[in-house]
Amino acid sequence: MPPPESAVRGPERAAPADIERVNRLFSEAFTDRYQRDGMMGVRVPLLNPAIWRFALSTAGEDALLWRDQTGGVIAFNIVHRSGAEGWMGPLAVRPDRQGEGLGATIVRAGIERLQRAGARTIGLETMPRTVENIGFYSRLGFRPGHLTISLVRELARAVSHDAQRLTAPMSLIDQRLEECAALTGRLLPGLDFSRELCGTIEHRLGDVTLVYQGGVLTGFALWHSAPLAEGRGPDEVRVLKLVALDLPTFRRLVVGVEAHATEERARRVSVRCQTAHRTAYTALLQAGYRVHWTDLRMTLDGHEEMAPADGGIVFSNWEI
Repeated sequence: MPPPESAVRGPERAAPADIERVNRLFSEAFTDRYQRDGMMGVRVPLLNPAIWRFALSTAGEDALLWRDQTGGVIAFNIVHRSGAEGWMGPLAVRPDRQGEGLGATIVRAGIERLQRAGARTIGLETMPRTVENIGFYSRLGFRPGHLTISLVRELARAVSHDAQRLTAPMSLIDQRLEECAALTGRLLPGLDFSRELCGTIEHRLGDVTLVYQGGVLTGFALWHSAPLAEGRGPDEVRVLKLVALDLPTFRRLVVGVEAHATEERARRVSVRCQTAHRTAYTALLQAGYRVHWTDLRMTLDGHEEMAPADGGIVFSNWEI
């Protein structure tokens, strides 16, 4: 029999020393979830430890974990806040400790952290085919919204572009970070991706593509080129955050990301597109992107997503 709920310790802050155990729990819990959904051949790999270091550093005090009596990690919830936007993920309970109410405990802890921090949006993403997960989060006050669709395009050749990189030259990073924060705040007041941008550069996971019009920043895309899974090569660039003033800027930005991906010797680009932006989704399809994966976005009642002003486009991935 598992130890009683009273034996659980936490939440406490996850540290780099916990990454190996958290990674193993992540793989076991998500593999178990897929297999219970009938996908018996799926085995979720361990993630690249560098991705975990990025996730823990950007979450800071809100990278939460719970332990059993022996000190083993039995659950975790990596809680993120980008200014006014808060989200949770990944989060998991060790398979042998499920059914004890721990799942609700770790989600409620994340909600409380984000509410105390003043987050206007509180959300998460889950697999749309998993009705058990959707029901579980619904009972905790979350409601389904639109999809986040991962769209992928294979890169055949280099393309001409006028985009710049955040890190080239390094002397302009601080100025460009300020420009990115100002543009994001213009479209969605209170939203700020500076923590994720800085974390990406600090951990050398990727870069930021920038496009300008008349010397003024009109769009940027944060991307990772480091492999997501442990032991795999860097063959894909993944766009995690994107801000564009309008649709023409969005198209220029996508071309710029593809050019920078080619420079990174990546074979494909993956964009996590929120389908609330129908015109941007259509533009990606027209550019040759194909649907690869889907996630359902859910937000807490009273903490729904904000819509960008003036026809702007903002993609905010809620996965690491």
